Amino acid sequence: MKKLTALAVKAALANPGTYQDGDGLFLKVDKRGGASWLLRLQRDGKRQDIGLGSAKLLPLAEAREKANELRKAVKIERRDVLAERKSEAAGKVTFREAARQYHRENAAGWKSAIYARQWLAALESHAFPKLGDVPTGGITAADIIEVLLPIWQEIPETARQVRNRICVVLDYAHAKGWRSTEAPSGNGSLKAGRGLPRQVKSRENRKAMPYSALPGFMVALRRKPAFGRLALELLILTGVRSQEVRLATWDEFDFVGRLWSIPADHMKRGKAHMVPLSDAALAVLAKANAFRLPDTDVVFPGVAGKPMSDMTLLKVLRDMSEPFHVHGFRSTFTDWAANEDFADAVVEAALAHKTPDAVQAAYRRTTYLGTPTQPGARVRLMEAWGDYCAGGTAASEKAASPV
Repeated sequence: MKKLTALAVKAALANPGTYQDGDGLFLKVDKRGGASWLLRLQRDGKRQDIGLGSAKLLPLAEAREKANELRKAVKIERRDVLAERKSEAAGKVTFREAARQYHRENAAGWKSAIYARQWLAALESHAFPKLGDVPTGGITAADIIEVLLPIWQEIPETARQVRNRICVVLDYAHAKGWRSTEAPSGNGSLKAGRGLPRQVKSRENRKAMPYSALPGFMVALRRKPAFGRLALELLILTGVRSQEVRLATWDEFDFVGRLWSIPADHMKRGKAHMVPLSDAALAVLAKANAFRLPDTDVVFPGVAGKPMSDMTLLKVLRDMSEPFHVHGFRSTFTDWAANEDFADAVVEAALAHKTPDAVQAAYRRTTYLGTPTQPGARVRLMEAWGDYCAGGTAASEKAASPV
């Protein structure tokens, strides 16, 4: 015989406690105002409490109807309803959710904050666009190969890292019960020469554009203003790495002092770096400011205002039919500086390279930046480089501050 009535349920919602309706159905009201229907059953000699839903949304009559359906499923059809629910929930855990949860749970174990950020950033750039919304249980070797093929030969080291991190996330998903199998083996279909082509094992440096060709390239680069092209132009003019320009935010720039202060966590070596801004570099930032998007402080935003993908800059070069690598422009800059007789130490400081000699590193503390009234060697270096890249026009076209 049923014990509860619709009126009794309404009254119970204001009084914490447990209220029996009969045949295992009961209403539980907690002290915080939450109220839910539960069905208690025996399956294979073990008690199971199955939630039916909120009592504030599910009327008594509907709760009884759902309870009858579940009793039939458990007692007559011999189904494990809780396992089915768990499996259904697990099937909805996406790769993006699994990767971010793995990243959070292992926060204390990353070797550095920079590595932790880079670990997830690689997946955000290369895996999330295709796998982010796919349930972990449905990801196959073919799906992973589709992610890797566009970068497998172009940036092989990054591609291998992405492959390994995808597999780590899928193994984690398997351990959590979100996936029935472990990740495809790196010795199986994801091995080079099997599902993936063999990578070209070349020890050559990344291909760099001859500095004699650079002024003409810069003219072509400026013909179609876009964030990717502006980012590549600033990268060339400042000699920084791809990561440093992609992650740049407006608060890093001092337009009065003409300095770009790159924070340590954006740098490869984890050490903050100061970059003098030439007239040509300031002109690029002025253009970027003209296209500035609301709700983001990223100077060169990608999708949804977030930093653009590492592949964006490379795509600019490929769209322009240039065979060179983005990182190669640092070599272009170095070759030009050597030809112009700039001191090696000044060029190395501009590139944020570590001083190889331990004694020199201990005693050489100068930044070669000088003072506002007496610009240092690095300021003169970057201004001359900006003039060269602009075909000698930058000095006569004084850039306005973008802020």
